[in-house]
Amino acid sequence: MRYFIYLSYDGTAYHGWQVQPNAISVQEVLNSALSTLLKEDILTTGAGRTDTGVHARMMVAHFDSSSIINKEGLTDLCYRLNRILPADISVQRIEAVSANAHARFDATERTYHYFVYQEKSPFRRHYAARFSFELDFQLMNTAAEKLLTVSDFTSFSKVHTDTKTNICHVTKAHWEEVEPGLWRFEITADRFLRNMVRAIVGTLIDVGRGKLTLQQLEEIIEKKDRQSAADSVPANALFLVDIKYKD
Repeated sequence: MRYFIYLSYDGTAYHGWQVQPNAISVQEVLNSALSTLLKEDILTTGAGRTDTGVHARMMVAHFDSSSIINKEGLTDLCYRLNRILPADISVQRIEAVSANAHARFDATERTYHYFVYQEKSPFRRHYAARFSFELDFQLMNTAAEKLLTVSDFTSFSKVHTDTKTNICHVTKAHWEEVEPGLWRFEITADRFLRNMVRAIVGTLIDVGRGKLTLQQLEEIIEKKDRQSAADSVPANALFLVDIKYKD
């Protein structure tokens, strides 16, 4: 039987979602908890990867089990998982799916949020990135609109990855002030490359502070060279917030 599991996590203490040989990951902790409760070796497959320190308000993964669990049993499994998982990982629900359903390959779009603030605040520092210089968010939105016409995001991808293609289709990229002094960048695409969102945000920040023009941004995109784009922004302000499927 195959099951989809919906969860959220604070990524501060983890070296990303994916199992690492010498570091703790969210996937490893989840695999261990499921294996303990189902009394068999469980390996989850996530809808994507989040880097070290990145958070997820919504992550989806699938796993296979020899156990046939009804709806009430899945509710109970969810309850018991939350009792043994650490406080920074929470499971919302588990659903039985068809045997060929795939958490990663069946996802049609994913959405990330990145949070930015400028005035010093002890209460925002853990989950937002502070840039103390002035930023032109209107210009940054004009720059973000250009991403909707881009297909090759090589300039914003970590190099030497196992990705076969750097083609992505961004359908939304927009800055919004969600509360006084706190800005959120929302970006939605069918897929994301490693480090892509943080590299994009860093480059848009350079546009907003006047270090890059809109024409220079277009040239960076056309170069297809990661070194031409800006540095990646800190991971602690990035959240995976939504994953959509066909049905």
